Amino acid sequence: MAGLYASAAILLYLTAAALQCREVLQQRDKLLPAAAWTALLAMLCHGMSLTQTAMLGEGYSLGFFQASSLIFLLVGIATLLSLKRRPLQNLLVILLPLAALTVALAAITPTTRTKATDFDIGLLMHIVISALAYAVLTIAALQALALALLDSRLKHHRTTGLVRMLPPLQLMETMLFELIWLGVILLTFSIGSGFLFLEDMFEQRLAHKTILTVAAWVTFSTLLWGRHIRGWRSKTAVRWTLGGFIVLMLGFFGSKFVLELVLGQV
Repeated sequence: MAGLYASAAILLYLTAAALQCREVLQQRDKLLPAAAWTALLAMLCHGMSLTQTAMLGEGYSLGFFQASSLIFLLVGIATLLSLKRRPLQNLLVILLPLAALTVALAAITPTTRTKATDFDIGLLMHIVISALAYAVLTIAALQALALALLDSRLKHHRTTGLVRMLPPLQLMETMLFELIWLGVILLTFSIGSGFLFLEDMFEQRLAHKTILTVAAWVTFSTLLWGRHIRGWRSKTAVRWTLGGFIVLMLGFFGSKFVLELVLGQV
């Protein structure tokens, strides 16, 4: 059944992305209802597929590809929920195909699973909060790239094409910092829950992840301080956001990649 759900999710994700892409190409800045409903169905199938590949009888298993799939599922959900307040619909053109890719990789690479972990509410809470933090900050990184594109085009007086589909520069900046604030709050809870529910956050397998996660938290927090105290904007905000995101992803995906896919440890 996992393969059936995965296939359905991939097909629905790509269909939703194609529908929304057509809206972008026709320079309409609204979320197409058909694309939204198709994406929701895709996420439902995505969740069912992930449940069957990551949940085992004696516990749960989140290897490199399963964790990637979970994060992109949460990215998609967070983006759709955010559409009630902010115009993020054009990000779906990028996010939905990436989500489809993670579904496919999680479905066809079961050998990269980690050892099953007994059900533990505290540990499960830490995993969910961490995934939410990564999801929100992933959206923030994409928003930063869109902001950089808009800022560059405006400075060169190129206001045609994709630029017309983006919100005003000031709104883009506001949206970016809203996402970073939420991401930092979630990351704070993630680090705190790690110290509470993990036996040792600085043991050999977790030390680099902990250090890089804290470094990312410091980077994003410094950006928020700079915004509040010094009024950092545009290019500065983009650089700090992408820098923090790279450090965060190196801490999580880099460590899992090396341990599971290079060293073959579980």
